[in-house]
Amino acid sequence: MAPAPVIRLHPDDGVLIARSSLPPGLVVADGVTTVERIPAGHKVAIRGIAVGEPIRRYGQIIGFATAPIAPGSHVHTQNCGMGDFAKDYAFGLDVKPVPNFDLPATFDGIRRSDGRVATRNYIGILTSVNCSAHVASLVADVFRKNPFTGDNPLADFPNVDGVVALTHKTGCGMTQDEPLALLRRTLGGYARHVNFSAVVVLGLGCEVNQIGGLMQEQKLAGRLRELEIQQIGGTRKTVEAGVAFVREALSDANKVKREKVPASELTVALQCGGSDGYSGVSANPALGAASDLLVRHGGTVILSETPETYGAEHLLTRRAVSREVGEKLVGLMRWWEDYTAREGAEMNANPSPGNKAGGLTTILEKSLGAMAKAGSTNLVDVLNYAEAVTKKGFVFMDTPGYDPVAATGQVAGGANLVCFTTGRGSVFGCKPAPSIKLATNTPMYKRMEDDMDVNCGTILDGEETVQQCGERIFDLMLKTASGQPTKSESFDFGGAEFAPWVLGATM
Repeated sequence: MAPAPVIRLHPDDGVLIARSSLPPGLVVADGVTTVERIPAGHKVAIRGIAVGEPIRRYGQIIGFATAPIAPGSHVHTQNCGMGDFAKDYAFGLDVKPVPNFDLPATFDGIRRSDGRVATRNYIGILTSVNCSAHVASLVADVFRKNPFTGDNPLADFPNVDGVVALTHKTGCGMTQDEPLALLRRTLGGYARHVNFSAVVVLGLGCEVNQIGGLMQEQKLAGRLRELEIQQIGGTRKTVEAGVAFVREALSDANKVKREKVPASELTVALQCGGSDGYSGVSANPALGAASDLLVRHGGTVILSETPETYGAEHLLTRRAVSREVGEKLVGLMRWWEDYTAREGAEMNANPSPGNKAGGLTTILEKSLGAMAKAGSTNLVDVLNYAEAVTKKGFVFMDTPGYDPVAATGQVAGGANLVCFTTGRGSVFGCKPAPSIKLATNTPMYKRMEDDMDVNCGTILDGEETVQQCGERIFDLMLKTASGQPTKSESFDFGGAEFAPWVLGATM
């Protein structure tokens, strides 16, 4: 039997979600007929809603009516807007035991000498400043695999996944306080990342972010090689020195072997980008089910994108293992309110044009769908951007909503795998961590099958439940962590997407 044309997410909702484009005159509920076309993934009212009255989806407030809304009408930006409402943080009220499985799942990982487990084996080239970015790229290009021609300079080193240059646009013209500390924390996290077998950092020599300061502040002595263009004598000599470093590192890097390790060694970054009205119905809840499975197997998941949790944070504070953890999350929301006000913006500016075209109206609605990625387990810690993740379970990291910046912080914190949901069709990678792409709907999955790893549109199509799709995602997590390439890796994504969060004025 074909699934219903609309999706009801909660008994208290005043709107339904269109499974596909709905024509005028279609019966969508008892006594309710569409009075206009409702685009796929968008909302249709199933009762009259007066001006100022809250509009609910997922049983939660997603906005307030800015104009009278008749039953059967399209509910979107033309008649739904933001508004203030009381939130009950109820710190820790929903905390519950999370029993681990007696027989934890395993994957084939790379055990490093310090005991940590990698999912990939890269050689990394970091840059202290944008002024050394091109030189770093020249070094990496010598060893670059071509995904279209099949040319592979690393053919003799099959256990090395690649050589990647991670360049950025800052490192100088910045103040010597929080912006510099944040950049160094990010670079330090990458320098220590378990998926790198060797790392070199290239600098110019006269930048604010001096390599010596980076090494001292992040305690990186003995962890990475340093090269400065001005000291070595220019571009050609630095490229030659960088290539020599990589050639020297390749033999040792290739000696690694994979072995069975418990799933507790996985730390997964949860991301969503190019979201649509289906994100909170299919892919995000399915990823949440997979997240719950990983946590029960002893692993870790990182939810981020603070502006895309705004308005729904009270549902996470209820899951905080302590009042301190919950209040830290609330404090992040207040910081973002002040930050956006100072910059002349507002939190509701977050939904992008693509998000809105896909059916998301307000940041409240987007947040409620986005947080579903984190499943239902306890919130055990709240971290600042790029801080090291040290606790097992579900943790939250403060990041912007912009996907490359958010994922960069998560990987700096230790994520060795990324799961990325998308409804509009984001293409993305995040070296040195492999990135699994989850499509929210079948039409987009079929259109972009070369880029999507999992079709979660099967939930909308009535072919499987959220839990069944989550189990499929969890299984792919283990296979990917064991070395199975993702679609983004087949196109060599992941170097250009390195994007540390830039704070403060450019001087």
